[in-house]
Amino acid sequence: MNLSTPRWWYARQGAPAARRLLTPLSWLWAGVTARKIARAVPVDPGAPVISIGNLTVGGSGKTPIAREILRLLRDAGVEAHGLSRGYGGSEAGPLRVDPAVHRAAEVGDEPLMLAGDGAYWIARDRAAGAEAAVAAGARALVLDDAHQNPTLRKTLSLVVVDGETRGGEWPFGDGSVFPVGPMREPLAAGLARADAVIVLLPADLAAPDPELLEMFVGKPVLVARLEQAAPPPPGPLVGFAGIAKPWKFERAITTAGAELVAFEPFPDHAAYDEVTLKRLAGRAEASGAGLVTTEKDWVRLPPRWRARVSPWRIRARFDDEPAAKALLAEISPPA
Repeated sequence: MNLSTPRWWYARQGAPAARRLLTPLSWLWAGVTARKIARAVPVDPGAPVISIGNLTVGGSGKTPIAREILRLLRDAGVEAHGLSRGYGGSEAGPLRVDPAVHRAAEVGDEPLMLAGDGAYWIARDRAAGAEAAVAAGARALVLDDAHQNPTLRKTLSLVVVDGETRGGEWPFGDGSVFPVGPMREPLAAGLARADAVIVLLPADLAAPDPELLEMFVGKPVLVARLEQAAPPPPGPLVGFAGIAKPWKFERAITTAGAELVAFEPFPDHAAYDEVTLKRLAGRAEASGAGLVTTEKDWVRLPPRWRARVSPWRIRARFDDEPAAKALLAEISPPA
């Protein structure tokens, strides 16, 4: 079941009654996570492992960063393969994703999207997936959403932080662990295992909040930002998004110049049925508008609907790309 992300998680104060009621579950979540990590015996798959993770539940921009890290490695001549659990898909793997054959319902939306760029695997058992990828020629592995997964021995652990802190929002809320807040584990525990922090900004935010950067003293910090791969479609648009923070897509595409006449949010990884899509199409037709969504949502659409909906593609780019390349060069094998 997919749930919407509570907005009050990202306020430093909010929903006090809910916070009090959920606090015992928060203690339990944090304890189970810490015990799992402490007791694990990580497997060495025989190739460098670069983990792209975060400290919060929901979207911080891990997938665009994983995509960009894969690009940088491949551009440097490294045979880099992506690997994830395949959240939302029915296949257990290990399985190399083929965009021409597989559907999001089988392999997950993010793997299907990233497999269009190059080799990408899914596996519920990360060790088995890593071994399959290495056997198929991978010289480096990029793990999406793996900071709290201790299965594999990590050569480089990168933590992605949402640097968009506008309107009273804060990426860590008040620091509370799920379900009281957005944290997967306490901030100090998660940062202790990170080799570097990547602060991800929207295109129109000049620099990270200094108060945010103060939290990462002692860790290398790279700044990356989301930028459009192409302008939004012209003309009036009805937008929709089923991502962890759908309001960020609405804000970003509007800032990029889209003429958004309406927007509808859905839960993360939402499956779009015919009734929902016909309703959205009717809403667009009534406004003389087209339909637009995220690339991640677009790959979840039934094939017959993809021609009727435009995907707005974004990408992550590092402000200091040479610094990012230098970090990867320290652990990457020669091509």
